[in-house]
Amino acid sequence: MLLLSGAAFAEPADSAAFDNEQKRVLAMMDNTNAISVTRDNVNNDSLRQVLSRFYADQFRHFQDPRAPYFMFLSKSGDLAFGVGGQVKVRGYYDWNGSIPSTGFSPYLIPIPKDQAKLRNLAASASGTGLFFTLLGSNSVLGDFMAYFQADFAGYKDRGFRIKKAYLTFRNWTVGYTTTTFEDTKAEPATVDGSGPNGINSRKNILVRYLSPLNKHWTAAASVEFPSQSISADGTDTEACNPYIPDLAAFWQYQWNQSQSHLRLSGLLRTLSYRDLLKARNHNITGWAVQLSTVIKVLPDFNFFGIVSTGEGHASYTTDLGNGSFDLIPDPDNPGRLYAPLSTGYVAGLQYFFRHNLFSNIAFSEQRYYPKHNPNDSQYKYGLYVAANLFWDITPRLEFGVEYLYGKRMNFNHDHGSASRIMTMLMFSF
Repeated sequence: MLLLSGAAFAEPADSAAFDNEQKRVLAMMDNTNAISVTRDNVNNDSLRQVLSRFYADQFRHFQDPRAPYFMFLSKSGDLAFGVGGQVKVRGYYDWNGSIPSTGFSPYLIPIPKDQAKLRNLAASASGTGLFFTLLGSNSVLGDFMAYFQADFAGYKDRGFRIKKAYLTFRNWTVGYTTTTFEDTKAEPATVDGSGPNGINSRKNILVRYLSPLNKHWTAAASVEFPSQSISADGTDTEACNPYIPDLAAFWQYQWNQSQSHLRLSGLLRTLSYRDLLKARNHNITGWAVQLSTVIKVLPDFNFFGIVSTGEGHASYTTDLGNGSFDLIPDPDNPGRLYAPLSTGYVAGLQYFFRHNLFSNIAFSEQRYYPKHNPNDSQYKYGLYVAANLFWDITPRLEFGVEYLYGKRMNFNHDHGSASRIMTMLMFSF
């Protein structure tokens, strides 16, 4: 017989002791109900501990789905299985220049402006999808979570794609998930699915070890299956198959009950190509470093910051990832490629008016530094500005509205801009 338990999954405490950001998470946890296969009362403390791991994920992104509305529980209460999903609809209006994409990427701003496409009204169901999660504990795996998520690519391209598929147990993560080089907690929340153009954002199949060393320190390292984006012309140069994994790691200091942190991340990769003129293969070392932080300045006021730089990591960035910039031709040496330098930064502020009403502003830039100035229509830098407001109408229904401004500058000083108003309605189940 099924027994429905409406007990909250949050740890029992006086809600007045929490700030609005914490109350928002507690409201989400309270809105998950347990279904047990026994007549016995559900062990509420066990349920809360199990579900808290779903939201405490170090790599959980703001736009990731919330826990399922119902979780099926084992007799002992230490194993929970849920099927959930979200319906997400975004509508947007561009003026003074439009971007031909649901994601607002300055790299895609047309130069010169197409006078027939200065304005655009469109909508997308991109991000609508389903997920399965199993959380539990046993003597072999310890505390573990198996997670699978898939969603639709968008309104006009309805392809169903795997977004995440991984297993975490003890301190290990194995599967397809967010790269260790990305710091999702330091990224300001946006309605725009692409997010600020200065971040490093990517998913890889990986094996990661993450260890909380003590109350204030955490370290992680991973071996990640590579993919590369190389500008080879097939005449002088040719991209080789990647055969050496990417290596990523971070060292983090956290405080304020882990609501604030400072993280130093690193990435090391090998990029391979063939010089067709000399019939010789070459390996180029790519690298990147990132300093990121989220600081709870006041109980309801957060600061976000990310600064990164590197060579040969362009495919990890959200703006340059639209092109082939991991390796590019060396103009002084026909048949040779090199890893160009690129940098990015993000600064953001977040304020909670109430636990279910908050706002963000963000400014971001991505810059590209090849060895020689091409003095042509090549992308030089992009700017990204966002200001938004999110309202949790209920713990399951969220509305967001956002203003976006973007600018693209080319090496020949041609530039273009675009403005967008975007709204979102998302229901989690």
